[in-house]
Amino acid sequence: MQIDWDNVRVYIKPGATDMRKQYNGLAHMVTEVMGKDIYDGSLYVFCNKDRSILRVLYWERNGLCIWTKRLERQRFPWPKDEQSARQISTEYFWMLLRGIDIFSEHTEIKIFKAV
Repeated sequence: MQIDWDNVRVYIKPGATDMRKQYNGLAHMVTEVMGKDIYDGSLYVFCNKDRSILRVLYWERNGLCIWTKRLERQRFPWPKDEQSARQISTEYFWMLLRGIDIFSEHTEIKIFKAV
């Protein structure tokens, strides 16, 4: 496995993905649903409905590779909207794997000065 982490692009597929899909099914989602090129060396990340399984699909030199991570007790933070693809940084990718919610912003607090 040789991934240039400084230059790789990471795309997530928001919403739930059927994790019965394997190489061909996920590659079809990348090209047809997400509108991306599976052979460009990017990482494509999918999550199941329960948010307990992540799958990462990518092309390496001469074949497709899949990583799977399954959580036993917790859930991955994952956007529920159904937009076709969203690019995230590799830093956010590692945060996502650690369970840090990168999709929720802190709300702005307005403080009024008492006179």
